[in-house]
Amino acid sequence: MTSEGKDADIMLDPQLIQETGEVYRNPTEVQMSQIVLPCHANHCGELSVGQLLKWMDSTACLSAERHAGCSCVTASVDDIHFEHTIGVGQVVSIIAKVNRAFTSSMEVGILVTCEDLYSDRQWKICRAFATFVSRRTEAGKVQLKQVIPYTQMEQMEYSLAAERRRMRLIHAEIITDLLSSSTAQLGECQEYDDAVPSEKTRVESVELVLPPHANHQVSTFGGQIMAWMENVATIAASRLCNAHPTLRTIDMFHFRGPSHIGDRLVLKAIVNNAFKHSMEVGVCAEAYQGGEPLRHINSAFMTFEVLDSDRKPRTLPHLRPEPVDGRRRYKEAIARKKIRLDRKYIISCKQTQVPLSVPWDPSNQMYLSYNNVSALKLMDTRNNWVLTSEKNKVRLYTLEENHMLCVKVEMYVSVPAGQVFHLLSDLRRRKEWDRHYEECEVINQADEDDTLYRVVTPSVSKGGKGKDFILLASRRKPCDSRDPYLIALRSVTLPNHPPTEDFSRGEVLCAGFTIWEESSSVTKFTYYNQATPGVLPYISTDVAGLSSSFYSTFSACSQFLEANKDSLGALPPSSF
Repeated sequence: MTSEGKDADIMLDPQLIQETGEVYRNPTEVQMSQIVLPCHANHCGELSVGQLLKWMDSTACLSAERHAGCSCVTASVDDIHFEHTIGVGQVVSIIAKVNRAFTSSMEVGILVTCEDLYSDRQWKICRAFATFVSRRTEAGKVQLKQVIPYTQMEQMEYSLAAERRRMRLIHAEIITDLLSSSTAQLGECQEYDDAVPSEKTRVESVELVLPPHANHQVSTFGGQIMAWMENVATIAASRLCNAHPTLRTIDMFHFRGPSHIGDRLVLKAIVNNAFKHSMEVGVCAEAYQGGEPLRHINSAFMTFEVLDSDRKPRTLPHLRPEPVDGRRRYKEAIARKKIRLDRKYIISCKQTQVPLSVPWDPSNQMYLSYNNVSALKLMDTRNNWVLTSEKNKVRLYTLEENHMLCVKVEMYVSVPAGQVFHLLSDLRRRKEWDRHYEECEVINQADEDDTLYRVVTPSVSKGGKGKDFILLASRRKPCDSRDPYLIALRSVTLPNHPPTEDFSRGEVLCAGFTIWEESSSVTKFTYYNQATPGVLPYISTDVAGLSSSFYSTFSACSQFLEANKDSLGALPPSSF
């Protein structure tokens, strides 16, 4: 059963009560509730993940179509990590709502929870983000209406959706580059006498797409294709370990083309590599009708575990890859495992769990950049800042959460927003207006959006050591008029720039600027800093009202921007 717009306590937001006293409901929200029956379960009495994927896709599609007002198809699904299994007799609740709409595509957020009716317990199973594309109508291409975020939670997801979209668009290219560079360094595959030949795990199956498998536009449901892929992947994993495997993760994947009623869907799976407690299975879906050549529909990588009686991962047998392609897949699986761990470590952690300084290297650049920008966007969407003081049109706000002090400085300048972004993006020029920046050098221009800097600041105490910081600066231009320009800063570690005796190594968890265009000539810019022990000494007197250095610093920033508003040389050409 599906109920559109139904409440779910787990999704409640503090701003849900409207002025009318009614509970606010997101207009795109759709909820599905299903009790797990034996027909939905495998022989272990657990809900088939394939069945769950079908329910998730159906719920998300209904949400997308509710917003678009027309038929929609699944374009891609981000990484999914399944935290728990679901048993027969338990209730699955799936909530989906559109986070943001772009020109013809939209991001739908999906939350899956489980409920035990007899103990009244609820717990999270997984969270996912799917991209849906609106289908053309007889009138032509559909121009999607904008999503208007109402609550703080919706504003946060709306803002982060633009960053997730950026990561999706470059994901395939970056993964390809990382795999080619990583596998070249891995050397030869290790041989084991008791290894299971990978050929033993190869599975192939064919499915005929019938009307129940398709929507009203005769396109095969994306969730149905995912379910069939999960089925062959589970068989492949079982052949390696001779036991029932549990699916833990599905990597981000894209549907490369449509499938329709009458298609024969050929599904192939093989175990690419077996690690100590997990294995990666590669799956491919291709379609054909009659004598036409195979069309590539989708490829995915799924990670399985085998659990013992205590629900702990068992040690898996070794795998012997077949020559050439098998060895290539074996090495690529090792590289993907590292990428997967980086992604989970950097992106999936709560902000309070991410270490102050994360090691930077090309393999995790995309995820560090995402985390950097997302952390700043989260601070920008907070609405419980407390105005501490105001002087010369410079406002100082504070916010204390999770035993951490956050600072926000806000002001307006008569300089176009693009030029403010242009001038503030180059940290080398910050010493022209910020006395805390004694030195600043570029360590690495990673790409046009991400730059690594070394910044030196003076000592806060007489005779003490100065501090140096290794900072990742991530820049973003607006996705549309509802987004600001962003310059996000956070500390990273680099092996070739270790701490030295001359300086104390400082760390920045989250800092940066948001730059909003108020008009063609007026800009509101806001500086944020999540104060770490290394930063707190520089701002504590301002927060306590014992100093006005913040005001003099940002007044100097305003003067710097005004003096350079017609300058074209703030950044080297490679930075744009």
